[in-house]
Parts: sequence; structure tokens; C-alpha cells
Amino acid sequence: MYSQLGVMMPDTKKQRCLNDLRRRILMLDIAPGSDLDEVTLSKDYGLSRTPLREVLQRLAGEGFLVLEVNRGAKVASMDIDTMRTFFQTAPLIYASIGQLAAQNRTTRQLDALKDVQTAFAVAAREGDAERAAMLNHSFHRQIGEMARNPYLMASLGRLLIDHTRLSQTFYRPGSPIDSLRVAMAVDQHEAMISALESCEPSLMTELTLRHWDLSRDRMEDYVRPDPLPVDVVAFKAKRNAF
Repeated sequence: MYSQLGVMMPDTKKQRCLNDLRRRILMLDIAPGSDLDEVTLSKDYGLSRTPLREVLQRLAGEGFLVLEVNRGAKVASMDIDTMRTFFQTAPLIYASIGQLAAQNRTTRQLDALKDVQTAFAVAAREGDAERAAMLNHSFHRQIGEMARNPYLMASLGRLLIDHTRLSQTFYRPGSPIDSLRVAMAVDQHEAMISALESCEPSLMTELTLRHWDLSRDRMEDYVRPDPLPVDVVAFKAKRNAF
């Protein structure tokens, strides 16, 4: 079976627990900063304490949770300090990954990205916010795989957790303008695929920054840091540094 993050997984109780907790955290079904009760989770997922703790340790390693001594597991926070760092860091990581992906992608990876995009476009058009958010997560993670840079991939994995949680506002449009933004996101994904297919790093960097700029204002509605530490326009002027 495939997880909602697009990774092939064995169909076991432990793996199902891992996949479901990822999904629930990304969809805000379990709120940021929440304490997790191991007794309840063991009962809900039919796991003994040892395999459950292995799941929690895996999630902590991926950035979904924080394990605190004598206090157990807590869902990664989305406090103001965290969000400031997110908005400051995300365009740097996404632009670097986009450039490297255009240089290093394989045909097989590109085909997989197109499959994700097809499903994403359907979910976005049908207004399925949860599926659209998860497929957007998979889309950008696949571009990360194309970059073939383990240092950036580790950073991307953590960024995508908060990006997907924040995107709950983006994929639930509250106005015609918001709906237009979702449609534009679908079109921008298509343009990014074309840039990757033609191996154009500079164009991919530009498109990545435009894509970030599209969703940034809507995501800020979740937690409006004021002032934001990143000037995306100024950052675009420095794209030749990549």
C-alpha cells in the first residue's frame, strides 16, 4: 500500500499507525502542541507500548513530534517563533531544491510527479481540501527527491509538515479570489513540471518563488506574524546566487 505521503509501505498495524498519525497531524486533527497519551493510542491502534514508542520515535525523527523527558510525546508546535522561522526559511529551501531538481531529475521521477499532479488537480477542482493538501505535500516532496541532496531533503521534510498544516486555509477558499488562487496553484504546478522536463534551473527557481508567493499571503491568515522577516521580492532579485 501507499501512504498519503506517496511512499510504499508494508500493511502492518505499526505502519498504519505511523501513516495515520502523520495524516492526523498534517490535517490538524491533532492540534499543534498537543500532548499524546500513549495508553489511548495503544488502545486505538491495537499496539503494545514498545511498537507504539517506535512509531513515536520515528515521528519525532521526522519532525512531527517532540519527545520530552518524563513528559512523553508532544505534537510539534506552530507558535509565533516557529512560524517566523518557517516563513524566513521556506523560500530559501524551496528555491534551492527547485534548481537542483531541474538539474538532477530522472524520467521515472518526472513520471511519478505527473501522476501526483493529475490527482492533485482533480482534488483541487472538486474542493477536496484534505486530499489536495496531502497531494500538494507529495508533489513538493517528490521535487525534493529529484534534487538528490540529503541535507536539503531533511530541511524540506520539516518544512512540509508546517506548510501542509498551514495550507488547510489555502485549500478551503473563502472567496472567489481564494478559489482563483487554488486554480493558479494547479497551473503553476504544471509550469514547474514543464521546467523540470526541459531541465531549466533558472526558470524552475523563478516558478518556485512565484508559487511560494501565491500561497504565502493565504497561509499567513493562520498565524499573522507582523512583521514578516522575509522580503520575497528582494529575495527574487538574489536568485542568481543559487
